[in-house]
Amino acid sequence: MRILLAEDDSVLADGLTRSLRQSGYAIDCVRNGQEADTALSTQEFDLLILDLGLPKLSGLEVLRRLRSRGSLLPVLILTAADSIEQRVNGLDLGADDYMAKPFALSELEARVRALTRRGAGGGATVIKHGPLSYDQVGRSAYINEQMLDLSARELGLLEILLARTGRLVSKEQLVDHLCEWGEEVSNNAIEVYVHRLRKKIEVGGVRIATVRGLGYCLEKFNPANAEAGDGHK
Repeated sequence: MRILLAEDDSVLADGLTRSLRQSGYAIDCVRNGQEADTALSTQEFDLLILDLGLPKLSGLEVLRRLRSRGSLLPVLILTAADSIEQRVNGLDLGADDYMAKPFALSELEARVRALTRRGAGGGATVIKHGPLSYDQVGRSAYINEQMLDLSARELGLLEILLARTGRLVSKEQLVDHLCEWGEEVSNNAIEVYVHRLRKKIEVGGVRIATVRGLGYCLEKFNPANAEAGDGHK
């Protein structure tokens, strides 16, 4: 999942960025409202974490412009503890949740998980795909109840493919969702991530098809694949 963090406090921004990256999210950080508005107008994100006290363009104005464009992007606003009026205004303008500073990183991460899950369509917190199950809250995957050892990139890749089961996902889409600005990730690197993930999940008959020159597709589960996989053991 790709998150835009709009926060002008460099210490807080750096701390949030490190914490969320360790949880497997791709984070792009901007330090003023004008940069936030430009990023939101030109890029796709799964969540916006928005400080309301931004320079150049206020967080409330960034939010107003975002919603005026018809965007349903989940928004978590950050406010000073005593700014009740700002919180009310933010929620009225279409924010999904807010947190008052200072806050615990563990709580912010829990709210991020809830909002990204809601943005992906809500519903069950565990996605099932044949013998594969993916816990969106715990960010962990299992084959036949056995936990898989997946890297943050592999987890992110699996999330994207599961959300689009049966549909083609281009390499460009994978780069957009998995990577941050300024991060050079080649198509060859994407192929490596897919290869590693494929080796770990295909033992249960879960198939990632390669559409040459276009991208990848997580095939709808076919029990016959699982039987064939068992036959190769």
